[in-house]
Amino acid sequence: MKAEYINPFIKATIDVVNVMAFVKTKAKKPYLKKDDLATGDVSTIVGLTGEATGTFSISFDEPSIIKIASNMFGEEITKLDRDVTEVAGELANMISGQARREIESLGLRLDGAIPSIFSGKNHTIYHMTDGPKIAIPFIMDKGSFTMEVCFDF
Repeated sequence: MKAEYINPFIKATIDVVNVMAFVKTKAKKPYLKKDDLATGDVSTIVGLTGEATGTFSISFDEPSIIKIASNMFGEEITKLDRDVTEVAGELANMISGQARREIESLGLRLDGAIPSIFSGKNHTIYHMTDGPKIAIPFIMDKGSFTMEVCFDF
C-alpha cells in the first residue's frame, strides 16, 4: 500500500483531534496488523468506495475518548456512555472527509459511508477487504488510540 494514501489519514487525524478537541496527538510507527481485535474500548469504522475499496477505523481506549469528548462538550465527563461513543463516529466522519479530499488531489476519488460504532472490551473490527491492514498508534496526554487503514487496489 502506498504511503501517499496513508499519510492523509494520519494528518487528518492529528488535525481533527487538535481542532475539535484541543488535544495534541502524536503518531507512532505504523505496523502491519494481523488480527481483527480492537486495540481500544470504542471503535468506529468507515467504508470507502470509488476508484478503490477500503476501510478506515479508529479504536480509542476509554481514557482517550473520554478526554476528547470532555473537551468537545466543554465539560468533564467521567464515564463511557452513548454520547461519548458517538463522538468517535463524528471524529471518524470528519477525519475520513479531510483525508478523502487530500487523496482526491492525488487523483484517487473515494466516497465514505456512514461510520459504524462498536464498544466494549475485546471487540473486533472487520475490514471488509482483503488488503493489508496498516495500523498507526497515536499517543496523547491521557490515553491512546489506533487508526487502521485497509485498501484493495
